Amino acid sequence: MKRIFLIALFTLLLSSSSSFAQTTQTCTNYRFTTHNNKYGACVDLQALNSFLHWSYDEATGSVDLAYRHVGMKPTRWVAWAINPTGKGMVGSQSLVAYRNPNGILKAYTSPVMSYGTKLQEGNLSFQVPKISADFSNNEMIIFATIVLPKNMTTVSHVWQEGPVRGDNQLGMHPLGGDNVKSMGTLDLLSGKVMTTKGGTSGTLHFKQVHGIINAVSWGFLMPVGAITARYMKVFQSADPAWFYAHIICQSSAYLLGIAGAGTGIYLGNKSHGIQHSTHRTIGILLLVLGFIQVLALKLRPKKEHKYRIWWNFYHHSVGYAIIILSIFNIFEGFNILNPLKIWRLVYACVLIVLGAIAVILEVVTWVIVIRRRRRIENPASNITAVA
Repeated sequence: MKRIFLIALFTLLLSSSSSFAQTTQTCTNYRFTTHNNKYGACVDLQALNSFLHWSYDEATGSVDLAYRHVGMKPTRWVAWAINPTGKGMVGSQSLVAYRNPNGILKAYTSPVMSYGTKLQEGNLSFQVPKISADFSNNEMIIFATIVLPKNMTTVSHVWQEGPVRGDNQLGMHPLGGDNVKSMGTLDLLSGKVMTTKGGTSGTLHFKQVHGIINAVSWGFLMPVGAITARYMKVFQSADPAWFYAHIICQSSAYLLGIAGAGTGIYLGNKSHGIQHSTHRTIGILLLVLGFIQVLALKLRPKKEHKYRIWWNFYHHSVGYAIIILSIFNIFEGFNILNPLKIWRLVYACVLIVLGAIAVILEVVTWVIVIRRRRRIENPASNITAVA
């Protein structure tokens, strides 16, 4: 019994020391076992348990490197990238590695052109003569040789990790914690590293604010305002309350939409030349149509005016066009930001609920209108029924 206890204690201490060594390791005391690589410089990256080793040939611009990510699960992907045109994720030229569900390692290059990237395989803006990967003891290493333009000795770099889905697709990385801190500036000659603070996190925060504001304004308040105007006015007791409710919903939606456009302009200026043309064009069109609807209030003829029917046709047509374009553009925004699936599902459920309410009210109001017309057309039957 004593011998079993000692063996168990020794095993526990051995595993604990191994775990402690892993969590406290630095790049300088690491020895590559699968490759006999020796690098001239290395750095302990400030986030995601990552390390970078490299040797730089200034004459040719060639960089031999190894990016290590420790303490990771086999069902995760990792990436290290250089952004030659700016800072952050968009525009970065990435080296990606993951192990598929069959246990086969894959290492490849992927240019990141938008926040909705799926890290598809593609050529980078610079040469990558060699790339491979190794995974063992919950550590993924990307080995590569890249050739940078001459005199590019200081680079903006980012590194990231995320889930590998069962369909062999790379999922979105987490949007908080260390995953928004994994970026900086690297001097290949001196080995000096400067941490970039707030860049990705700040931009991501504005993206989330932009999405929430526009989903609430154009995607929720606008349809609610339309439903209010179409169905509440049928109930005589709701007159003129339905009109003021309609005005409040649509005005609030438009004002919030202007704020959402402001965040969109800010994000466009921070996109480093990457433009989402469809999303931007529809957004501008919505602002213009919304402004026209606001002006329409000033031009609204009285009920008995002969042009009132044409004003109603115009007002309703533009209103429904705004709602359709708003919903389309919100899903376009989902495709760009690529948030967790739950957010797309939540908004889809909101639309389903609003649609169901509209269908029910459509039936109810038509029944009320038909009965009201019958009473007007057959006043004698109403008198008989009362008698």
